[in-house]
Amino acid sequence: MQPYELTLTAAASAIRARRLSPVELVDSVLERIEQSQPALNAYVTVTAQRARAAARRAADEAAAGRFRGPLHGIPVALKDLIDVAGLATTASSRVRAGHRADADSTVAARLAEAGTALLGKTHTHEFAYGLTTPQTANAWDRGRVAGGSSGGSAVAVAAGAAPFALGTDTGGSIRVPAALNGVVGLKPTYGLVPRHGVTSLSWTLDHVGPLARTVQDAALALTVLAGHDPRDPAALPLPPADYRPAPGTDLSAVRVGVPRTYYFDHVDPEVERAVRAAIAHLQSLGATLVDVDIPMTRYIQATQWGLMVPEASAYHEQGLRSAPERYGPDIRVLLEAGALMPAADYLRAQRARTLMRRAWLELLEQVDVIAAPTVPMTAVPAGRQTLTWPDGTHESVSDAYVRLSAPADITGIPALSLPVGRDRAGLPIGMQLLGRPRADADLLRVGHAYEQTAPQPAVASLTPLKSLSPAGPR
Repeated sequence: MQPYELTLTAAASAIRARRLSPVELVDSVLERIEQSQPALNAYVTVTAQRARAAARRAADEAAAGRFRGPLHGIPVALKDLIDVAGLATTASSRVRAGHRADADSTVAARLAEAGTALLGKTHTHEFAYGLTTPQTANAWDRGRVAGGSSGGSAVAVAAGAAPFALGTDTGGSIRVPAALNGVVGLKPTYGLVPRHGVTSLSWTLDHVGPLARTVQDAALALTVLAGHDPRDPAALPLPPADYRPAPGTDLSAVRVGVPRTYYFDHVDPEVERAVRAAIAHLQSLGATLVDVDIPMTRYIQATQWGLMVPEASAYHEQGLRSAPERYGPDIRVLLEAGALMPAADYLRAQRARTLMRRAWLELLEQVDVIAAPTVPMTAVPAGRQTLTWPDGTHESVSDAYVRLSAPADITGIPALSLPVGRDRAGLPIGMQLLGRPRADADLLRVGHAYEQTAPQPAVASLTPLKSLSPAGPR
């Protein structure tokens, strides 16, 4: 096994035991980036020299017995919305040409202090305003979408081009690409991970969280990332905590909600079968299944768009006025539409969010977690815009991908996506677990129990090199 093939947890353990040098690990991952980048284009910037310098520093500290914590010497990639002092934060947009960050974001500073080595910045759908990340190819089929907007981060992890990476989630942008690329994606409770220094899409919906190969890896990353920062007005006043799940797979005290409504409507049969089988596996571990009805389903997407569109337009007001031609056509039309939305509609969306959150909190008094598909179908071919369901219903690809992930962003509850199978084409299928606010550790414990005992390997296999020949322009 090559060092780049190790999970975050395994690599951290090997470094701590001095069986692996941070320099060896970083060199192996950088070589994997070089091999995979022409085909997948996960990275917008690779900071190889910086990563090697950080690895040498971490190796010297380890040799002297000075370990900074569980991520000491681990390489990491950051979505290109996250500021690092002296580096560009382009948001994959021409609008940010020539930009350089003046200071580290909170999460970048915490990772640096933890002894990580920055590999580079990963592609996002422009300004995170989309669900496909068109610059980047899916890790399992280069003719299909990577998912978005954290597509570059998910693909890097799936390809072994990063042990873990950070993304952002406003309508599903961590969980959607995690599901489509067969990795784990965690959207923490709103405000648990500070967003200071992270380019915003919609400030009342934005979350920062990790993508990794296992639930244990995601928990390890969250342990370093979480904690209060007064520079983020939404940051929860919580001290740092250890989110790593304890050993054990007994779920006899856990009530798992199984949606009767919404989450299994207009879902591909292969996705439904895989997710229901995963839910049955949770039951075999002792969990009690409880049928639940999802509240206010007819208002979910209208509320999501009613909040996100005007907030995004307000953030980009100056740029849209001064250089509208620099935005991609799909982003520009959304920003222009948001600028025309009446204030009354935005306030109605805020009121709907309040009622929806209250209803979800009441629902989550009945169960500990809810289990459901992350997305209704696997990765679609690149360029496809619409879907037709068997009943003749038409739906845009973006609406389909955001439909099942939006409730957790609207309500701010934590949500964890983990791989639970493949369809006939070999494309990954994801299940998401949703839980009470601030109960992120409960989701991670349930997800960890599943991945330890799943009837098929839950850890994402790395994309084989033979599939990584250059695909040409996308």
